Amino acid sequence: MASEGTATASPREEDGEAGGRLTALLTCAMAFSMLQLFLLGALGPRLVDELGISAALLGLTTTIGFGTAAALSPAGGRIVDRIGPRRSLVALLLLSAAALALIGAAPGAGLLLGAVALGGVPQALANPATNKAVLRSVPPARRGAVTGLKQSGVQLGAFVAGAPLAVLAGGIGWRGAVWTGAAAALLTGLWALRVLPPDTPPPPVGPRTELVPRGMVAWLAAFSLFLGAGIASVNTYLALFGAQRLGMGPTTAGALVAVLGVAGIVGRVGWSKAARPGRAEWLPGGLALGALGAAALLGAALLLSPLVWVGAVAVGVFAVSGNAVSMVLVLQRAAPGRAGQDSALVAAGFFAGFALGPPLFGLLAQSGRYGPGWLLVAAEFAVAAAVAFLWALRDRARRGATA
Repeated sequence: MASEGTATASPREEDGEAGGRLTALLTCAMAFSMLQLFLLGALGPRLVDELGISAALLGLTTTIGFGTAAALSPAGGRIVDRIGPRRSLVALLLLSAAALALIGAAPGAGLLLGAVALGGVPQALANPATNKAVLRSVPPARRGAVTGLKQSGVQLGAFVAGAPLAVLAGGIGWRGAVWTGAAAALLTGLWALRVLPPDTPPPPVGPRTELVPRGMVAWLAAFSLFLGAGIASVNTYLALFGAQRLGMGPTTAGALVAVLGVAGIVGRVGWSKAARPGRAEWLPGGLALGALGAAALLGAALLLSPLVWVGAVAVGVFAVSGNAVSMVLVLQRAAPGRAGQDSALVAAGFFAGFALGPPLFGLLAQSGRYGPGWLLVAAEFAVAAAVAFLWALRDRARRGATA
């Protein structure tokens, strides 16, 4: 039996085929875990018009979904460590399908918010479940690349929401587009049942779940809090910004989210491959500084509208890549048996940021004050950079003292 952190040897051709299937499945799982966020953002102009919800309420949907994910993440990591990645991933995909189906059926704000809360459960499972699968099945030399690819699944979800599903919504309506996403999540759950190997027997009951992160995990959780607040504001309001202030149609505004998603895929894969020990510690701060520049470009689009496309690309390349690098650091340093819990605690900080950011931005968007809104996002990215660089400096000093 292979233990966590080791990979079982297999023939090269079988290993390559199985590894490709696993990477594709983990990428899809990450995409579906957060697809509702990007759909609500990309379809925001249609939801505001057809359901009669306000810009502030649109931000509240993100708060409820990610507030649920943040609250459940510590327990979710412990659950994944206990039941294994196969059961966790299948549950994640089925719950994502259910949440999307309910969003598509929502007659108004009440059921919409309830469905979004349900969608927080797969978000809480996503990072620990996929990280656990990487540790269990992927050789150490390939873990950085596979982690970057599967983390890029989140941005794949952004692309799907902003391009094909947004275009589909123009033809069959936004409800039909959301239901299409639900059906795809259900089919992926059935695929996971066929592809993933059975989970190993659960380990003996260990110490109780830690609700307070410590050491590197605490620093990464704090970094992720501010990074997530800025990213979530962009994801939720970028399309609405394009429609309300830059004169874009709903489909073109949704394409902004797709562009961000494609750039995020490239960024997460590239930066994760570059996140080798000794370099990975400095990347979060550098990426947050790049995200600060991206927020400045979005603000400048109020004066020169084409800059919004450049800003969307920069958010994808820098901001959304920071979370992937955080997960690479967790995999590099997690103690045996702690990968699920450590991943979940870092993810809890990220999700808390997603819950807090959009309502603050929404108060400004409600009155059309997008300029101050982008300044708020820039400030959040600046704090994330400061936290990351401070941790990197302390980590270098600690390692030097023990060398």
